Amino acid sequence: MDRYHVYSTEDMVNWQDEGEILNSSQVSWSTQPGFMWAPDCAFKNGTYYFYFPHPSTTNWNNTWKVGVATSTQPASGFTSVGYITGLGGHAMIDPSVFVDTDGQAYIYYGGGGVCQGGKLQSNMTALNGAMQSMTGLVDFHEATWVFKRNKIYYLTYADNKASGNRLNYATSSNPLGPWTYKGVYLNPTGSSTSHGSAVEYKGQWYQFYHNKSLSGNDSIRSICVDKLNFNADGTIQMITQTTAGVPSVGPAPVPNPNTVKYEAEIGTVANGATVANDAAASGGKSVQNFHLANSSLQLDTVSGGSGGRATIDIRYAAASNAKIRLTVNGADYSFLNTPASGGWNNYSGRTYLTVPLGIGTANTIKLTGGNGGVNIDYLTVSPFSPSSTGVTFYQNTQYGGTASQTLAKETYTLSQLAAQGVPNDWASSTRIPSGWTVIMYHDDNFAGTSWTLTADTPDFSTLSPSATDQMSSCKIQ
Repeated sequence: MDRYHVYSTEDMVNWQDEGEILNSSQVSWSTQPGFMWAPDCAFKNGTYYFYFPHPSTTNWNNTWKVGVATSTQPASGFTSVGYITGLGGHAMIDPSVFVDTDGQAYIYYGGGGVCQGGKLQSNMTALNGAMQSMTGLVDFHEATWVFKRNKIYYLTYADNKASGNRLNYATSSNPLGPWTYKGVYLNPTGSSTSHGSAVEYKGQWYQFYHNKSLSGNDSIRSICVDKLNFNADGTIQMITQTTAGVPSVGPAPVPNPNTVKYEAEIGTVANGATVANDAAASGGKSVQNFHLANSSLQLDTVSGGSGGRATIDIRYAAASNAKIRLTVNGADYSFLNTPASGGWNNYSGRTYLTVPLGIGTANTIKLTGGNGGVNIDYLTVSPFSPSSTGVTFYQNTQYGGTASQTLAKETYTLSQLAAQGVPNDWASSTRIPSGWTVIMYHDDNFAGTSWTLTADTPDFSTLSPSATDQMSSCKIQ
């Protein structure tokens, strides 16, 4: 496993991939690439601390350490600052950091039947005294998590049940124990392993955990969340595992105003992938035959706004579970799972990832098949930062063609457009920053038929009357 991402939510239903915050190539103290297991994060005195287990050598299971990365932001800007001296060794993984109500921070971790905890110094990156064994646990395996509710400390963990690990818990009146074992509160999930975290949000406690229901593969896990409820005496009620998840606790997020839609059929297909008529697809066409080895779809001149993080969202249909490889600007982001959507005519399938994009339209997205059948309807690209450089005109529809020009807020006559690289009767589509307005005119000097645009227009022929190759002057406001 590699490449940690952060997800955020306002309502517990709609989740935003905030992008990657750390990968193994940024961990200078390790010679073992691609080995980043279950992490934790804590916040104290204006700084976010990200704790992650990572082997320091290729003798991986005997050389675990707990690394630390820090940032002043919860979902970006993290920098690896080393590891915690005094932690590590054989199978010692899954750090959990708990900051008590008095401000004292504690760290817990373990594996292979050993669970330890101890205090952190105020800098959150060094131990304050020796680690000690957490006593009173029954059949401890791994996956430590500690939280506090109503003055009771809870330590949850996975056991060794051979048919599938369960989550157990113990309680104490002291953050370092001794602990009193209370039993199992999450039965096996279908995965051989189990790992969870308990958090309170907007007055409700939630249990996060994983299963393998989407992939059927123990190594490719799906994140789950269900309500965590307590009895009057503080004991935890058995978790009811659901497929629907939890209800919304707030309004749905406002759509990203920077989102641009790209119909799949405008891209370049290769190695057996084809564009086919498809009445179920949003544009009447879809890209098919993605089951073929190395079949691909490539979109060029993709807008990255002002550059930085952007979410690529792929809408598809699939009769069975599959996956597609995502490459952006030459960088390989490995596979995106495309679980079965309910049939080839059901385009409810959605898979997405947040990646960095460059400024403007000099971005390329490539999807590669060969790992199960997927029909691709369209993609949306949602830059976190809008383009503020100007309005971009394209020679062809769907933001295509061999040339494009970006213009600032100004009035442009026929000659002025030509001087900016926009010849007479040339433009066929445009991208417009949020809050900007474009008034196009059929004739020079702002005369004749006009069209007022306030949002991206992928095809001028859809305007009434058609504006394809009709612009001779314009006002950008």
